[in-house]
Amino acid sequence: MTLVFEVIPAVDMRGGKCVQLVQGVPGSEIVSLDDPVEAALDWVRKGAKTLHLVDLDGAIEGERKNAPIIEKIVSACQEKGVQIQVGGGIRSFEDAASLLELGVSRAILGTAALQNPDLVKQLSNAFGSERVTVALDAKNGKISIKGWTEGCSQTPVEMGRKFEELGAGSLLFTNIDTEGLMQGVNPAPTKELVESVSIPVIASGGVSSLQDLQVLKKTGAAGVVVGSALYTGRFTLEAAIEIIRHE
Repeated sequence: MTLVFEVIPAVDMRGGKCVQLVQGVPGSEIVSLDDPVEAALDWVRKGAKTLHLVDLDGAIEGERKNAPIIEKIVSACQEKGVQIQVGGGIRSFEDAASLLELGVSRAILGTAALQNPDLVKQLSNAFGSERVTVALDAKNGKISIKGWTEGCSQTPVEMGRKFEELGAGSLLFTNIDTEGLMQGVNPAPTKELVESVSIPVIASGGVSSLQDLQVLKKTGAAGVVVGSALYTGRFTLEAAIEIIRHE
């Protein structure tokens, strides 16, 4: 993974469409596009070097329903040298392996890693740690699991250190308190996590302005996943890439 701070557009899929939800709640769609493949390629045309794909049906129901769309996006992006990270519904070694064998750059484990930490070790041994990302979602400073509907008692720092030891090559940190609300970011939890581990941390949640990107870049994060703000036109990807370049 590059150490250049990267703006990573999200392509969240639900029911075969590209959507953006408010705080991850099904039915709260603020954006719904019919063709996720076209949405993904549009971000690539606008300068994205990495795309963040999420199978929301998979995340909430545990089955990777949008797998055929993910395959199409991966094959379209491979020839362009664009990296693809995929999360949502990856519950087993087989789920992750099938994505990585397909050519996905990084498989993102959320619930599965928290319930079966050994899975992280197995995958990093088999595919290399740089291809294994663990998603840490935090609400009120504690880790949240299972498509954001359940909480647990551990903190992102405790879990981040644990997964780094087990072989995760990067962490995706989402602050659910701000996710999809577009009210700006709270950089403190991201900064705390970045300073506690030596692997790259990608931030996510709450970005609503170009200023938010600058704030997150200062935390030392390796990149930021942006969804709602791009889809609703708060700023363009081109402007985001430009402002980060001149920081």
